[in-house]
Amino acid sequence: MSGRLKETVALLDRMIAHPTVSADSNLALIAELAERLETAGARVEVFSDPTGCKANLFATIGPEAPGGIVLSGHTDVVPVEDQDWSGDPFALRNEDGRLFGRGACDMKGFIAAATVMAQTYAKARLRRPVHFAFTYDEEVGCLGARALVPELEKRELRPSMAVIGEPTLMRVIEGHKGCCEYTVRFSGMEGHGSAPECGVNAAEYAARYVGRLMELRQALMQRAPAGGRFDPPWTTLNVGRIAGGVAHNVIAGKAEVDWEMRPVQDADMEFVKQAVAEYVERELLPGMRAICADASIETEVIGEVAGLMPMDDNAARDLVSRLVGANGAHVVPFGTEAGLFQKLGMSVVVCGPGSIDQAHKPDEFVSLDQMQACLDMLEKLGKSAALVGVEG
Repeated sequence: MSGRLKETVALLDRMIAHPTVSADSNLALIAELAERLETAGARVEVFSDPTGCKANLFATIGPEAPGGIVLSGHTDVVPVEDQDWSGDPFALRNEDGRLFGRGACDMKGFIAAATVMAQTYAKARLRRPVHFAFTYDEEVGCLGARALVPELEKRELRPSMAVIGEPTLMRVIEGHKGCCEYTVRFSGMEGHGSAPECGVNAAEYAARYVGRLMELRQALMQRAPAGGRFDPPWTTLNVGRIAGGVAHNVIAGKAEVDWEMRPVQDADMEFVKQAVAEYVERELLPGMRAICADASIETEVIGEVAGLMPMDDNAARDLVSRLVGANGAHVVPFGTEAGLFQKLGMSVVVCGPGSIDQAHKPDEFVSLDQMQACLDMLEKLGKSAALVGVEG
């Protein structure tokens, strides 16, 4: 094991020991990463969320200049409850060339590698900066990145490229669908089940709402762009949870529906949202309020995250493809923060160590071979013309 790999594994060990489940704070981990980056010579900024319990980190090594590359990863991890782990999920285990622990591949492995490489970048004669963006709450709606991107948008000197280090087995990913999640709450009026016409059954209106979603799902299949590379090539829509009512013989006064869509194009998201809003205003609410004026349907937006759209002109894709020796780029079904950076006008690629097949599962791991491959890519990045020569 090389010295740099040993250092990366040691840092990953410390990172996994921080149980940064999305429901909990990531401040201790952010503080440790900030200290390491500052020691390496980076200019570090920490942005707290409104609660003061979470934070994003944005750091820069190299000149105060436009362009440069962002190395981005999220610090939060998914819960471990009700999972059958072979050991403590928050204590790194190195067994048979595999590093086990919650977040090992998704995605603390990439963050550890990027942070260790900061020392090398600081010693290089960079003509373009390297930026580090470590965010909170990606797993519950990319909340941290959604807060960070507006901060970057205010700046005159912006990065031009971004590498999102989600686990791809170091394959080059140039596209993925968006992800929009909603919870819809129906409030009606309870009553005796023997007189359903005298109440407002929230469960029944929730069922009608779901029926409209299913009609839209069929319509979305007809809107698939020609030549689409996603599987399936159309925007998908899924109802994940329906809940409501208290007993067989009581008119349900409350109900909830959790649903999501994964758009392949922004126009599909607007199509669905407008169609649902019109149905609620024209069909559902008038019927509910004809009996109970206080009846309501309220929608909570859990997250609306843009997809990463494949682009013919993508400098980040072309650069990383050269660095890892890839002959082509791919698209994937899972979502990342990449689309948010793309919306900022940056060219973006997703490439990182480990397999998405291990993410969110018990005994999550990243292999030492994958970590070494990531370090090799990041070392080549520091020597590339994108940073030490003329960009482009």
